[in-house]
Amino acid sequence: MTSADSGLLIIDKPQGVTSFDAVAAVRATLHTKKVGHAGTLDPMATGMLIIGFGNATRLLATIVEHDKTYEATIRLGQRTTTDDAEGDLIEPESADSNAHEPAVADIIASLSRETIEQMIRERFTGDIEQVPNTFSAIKINGQRAYDLAREGKDVELKARPVTISEFTVLDMRHDFAVNVAGISVPVIDMDVRVSCSSGTYIRALARDLGECLGVGGHLTRLRRTRIGRFDFADDSVATRVVHAHAESYSFTNREGETITRNKCMLDAPGEVLSQSLTMADAVRGAMPVVEITAEEAAELRFGRRITRHLDVEQAAAIVPQTGDVVALIAPANRTQAKPVTVFPSSR
Repeated sequence: MTSADSGLLIIDKPQGVTSFDAVAAVRATLHTKKVGHAGTLDPMATGMLIIGFGNATRLLATIVEHDKTYEATIRLGQRTTTDDAEGDLIEPESADSNAHEPAVADIIASLSRETIEQMIRERFTGDIEQVPNTFSAIKINGQRAYDLAREGKDVELKARPVTISEFTVLDMRHDFAVNVAGISVPVIDMDVRVSCSSGTYIRALARDLGECLGVGGHLTRLRRTRIGRFDFADDSVATRVVHAHAESYSFTNREGETITRNKCMLDAPGEVLSQSLTMADAVRGAMPVVEITAEEAAELRFGRRITRHLDVEQAAAIVPQTGDVVALIAPANRTQAKPVTVFPSSR
């Protein structure tokens, strides 16, 4: 496969399908197995999913480490097992055991936007630590945490450092929702925008904010709008977005049960390649770029070093006249760069 058969797709993932479902849809459309994605989105979540095919799959490990922006809705006043709307509601702790402890409904009624925003500024911006939910994709001794949790096993995940560069309250509404007992109780639904480092769990932010406020919380909506330099708000990105939808299908399993599931369907599969970013555009969005000559390109493709000072850990070497992405390079010493990954010529 040449660089001409490689690129990135910016998918707007629909709700109700997994990130792997979207990858499967691209594989079926492009008739190639060399497809992967940069950063998982839960089935409940929508928004930006970057999928690479061909040689561009080599860029995904770099892209997945980029910071990200999400728009979400946090419900204060109710907890769930998964910290989002896909989990089961958890019965709130009774305040009857402590006459001085106010009921959740009373706290919800008294919470102001100013109080919540102050808590966010003090506890949930900058460098913080968070414990992921046990129903997460983190691996423990080779097994996914959510698989262990579903088997009823005890799962203990350690706190991990993350950076929250923005946590903005966009809107806030006092509302009512049905609790575990089927009774309507007061809640606060809050629309937020969060920009954060890779590895941040927005549903953990919702849970922890709710705990700090004394009412519990979980995520009811999540949409990713940016990954690094790739931003839905950028017109050059927005015009290349590949839209998709969820479509249900049914099958009979070995036990004779009828199972219904969703699959990801690309809205316009015939236009996918024309919407893709070329390797040159992909690396410019993924990492720093170093322009090289055709002679230097030949040296790199032979595995040799070129004279170049790099002040970054990794960069893409491109021949600007042709747009040929030659290699990913890294510092060899103070004056030379070495090839780390070499790509075949696109010509």
